[in-house]
Amino acid sequence: MKIIHAEEVHDALSYPQLVDALQDAFSRPFNMPPRQVFLLDEEADNHDAFALLPSWHDSLIAVKAFTYFPDNADPYASLYSKIMLFDRAHGEPLALVDGTSVTFWRTAGISGLATRLLSREDSETLLVIGTGNLSPYIIRANASVRPIRKVLVWGRTPAKAEAVVQQVSAGLDGVDCTVATDLEAACGEADIVVSATASHEPLVLGAWIGPGTHTDFIGNHHPTKRECDSDLVVKAKVYADSYVNLFKEGGEILVPISEGVFNKEDVAGELPEMCAGTCPLRESDEEITLFKSIGMAYSDLVGAGLAYEAVVGKA
Repeated sequence: MKIIHAEEVHDALSYPQLVDALQDAFSRPFNMPPRQVFLLDEEADNHDAFALLPSWHDSLIAVKAFTYFPDNADPYASLYSKIMLFDRAHGEPLALVDGTSVTFWRTAGISGLATRLLSREDSETLLVIGTGNLSPYIIRANASVRPIRKVLVWGRTPAKAEAVVQQVSAGLDGVDCTVATDLEAACGEADIVVSATASHEPLVLGAWIGPGTHTDFIGNHHPTKRECDSDLVVKAKVYADSYVNLFKEGGEILVPISEGVFNKEDVAGELPEMCAGTCPLRESDEEITLFKSIGMAYSDLVGAGLAYEAVVGKA
């Protein structure tokens, strides 16, 4: 059984290769039971959690296990994750893959896939809201599927936004990467808006989003919290990575439903339908689209499987 470390994952994966692999995989049959997230102490305020995400298709079985301890201080990380891969034919263990690195790659890869499927093909300006570890991956994934000429990065701490800009600038030839200081103005300028923050209150307002914009919300996994307001949800064509996960954890959609301004049936499609061509996608350059991503075990399988193939191929 192979042990595949984070450095090997980073060496193995790239965009748009991973976006292509995700699109192909989600267009074909697979199995993915609901992910299981356990709060370790429901009476505590720290939200320490343990989760299991299983999935399989005709050649691989995978399960990701992760812990999330948001209040961890140095030298401990807030997230630890591993992915076990098994051969589907005989159940033989194949690899233990670093899950944290795969999560970064596949989460941003799903963002890039949603952008490929839902944004205008001529989209040139990308706004990324949030300055965490995921932000550079989001920028690279989205820039790999659209002719991005300008990237705006907004964060509550401008110095952190500047650090993201510096990190990605060298690898994006011909792209102007800058810090956005006015979030409302940046939302109005952007063709694609991707938000990946820990905010529990709306950062993006529907009034700020112009016709033809594609929006993507990644950071929130709480049923009563959200990164955008109800106005944006009502005016947008809404999609999800997974109906099951959305209606359990997607506050961006669950809150408008609870307010009576949106219905479950108003969600236009989930990712497998989008990739298989069985639901309508963008139908005009004026439509606003909204993609809500919670995170899917199957995308972990795709990312870890691709890394495994690359590492074994080098052996």
